[in-house]
Amino acid sequence: MTTTTTTTTATPAPLGARRVDPSAAVARTTSRSSLQETWVQTLSMAWRALKKMRRKPEQFFDVLIQPLLFTAMFAFIFGGAISGSVSDYLPVLIPGILAQTALTVCMATGVQLREDMDKGVFDRFKSLPIARIAPLAGPMIADLIRYGVASVLTVVTGLLIGYRPGGGVLGCAGGVALTVIAGWSLAWIFTWLGTMARSAQSVQGISMMIMFPLTFLSNAFVPAETLPGWLEAFVKVNPVSHVVSAVRDLCNDGAVTAEVGWAVIGCAAVVAVFAPLAVRSYSRKM
Repeated sequence: MTTTTTTTTATPAPLGARRVDPSAAVARTTSRSSLQETWVQTLSMAWRALKKMRRKPEQFFDVLIQPLLFTAMFAFIFGGAISGSVSDYLPVLIPGILAQTALTVCMATGVQLREDMDKGVFDRFKSLPIARIAPLAGPMIADLIRYGVASVLTVVTGLLIGYRPGGGVLGCAGGVALTVIAGWSLAWIFTWLGTMARSAQSVQGISMMIMFPLTFLSNAFVPAETLPGWLEAFVKVNPVSHVVSAVRDLCNDGAVTAEVGWAVIGCAAVVAVFAPLAVRSYSRKM
């Protein structure tokens, strides 16, 4: 019985031919993703993030507990000192808590992104012919649910302790929608930080240093006119102040004012600046 062994010899590349890098081929395939393909890929990543939330319900602890705790605590502690009564302080407080909650919740986006990158989850994505923005934008779309839950709970808590918005249902719906948009746009800042920092702990530390000045050095909890002149000047240019003022106009008066327009423009500007930075930093890490 005779056994025949066949040996396949690779054909050498011609002299001067460029060697094809598989990772570069994937990058070229990714760059050619159409807008529709990018959207489908982003939704797939959003679905992955939603399944992760279902398996880890503790991710909702901040959006469930913080609105209840902060709204009740700030109202009864500062209401009498700032506005004379809790009921008079609630129209000032509730929009401020909405902005603070959105900023706090979106801060977790960068921390979770860095944790996934440290675990090697994103190493699997680099071999896939998908748009580079999909692994970043997908979880952020899923986080819209967290922003919505936190915002609705804040308004409901305010209603339970005496808040009566003059804008009615439509005004409150507009305020919640603007809060969700602001949270989603600000999350791009923390996503960029997540791709730049070396650990989840460093992302959290840097994010806290950003969140506290933006939140408490704004008109979220006190009128800007009561502050010293130099601090009032900073508060007036603080982007969070514009979001808070816009939400107050919508919830308390049901009016679409110039502040609403400036808030939307500011959110678009943040996305236009930090979304490309986050994608570029993420691509370099890959």
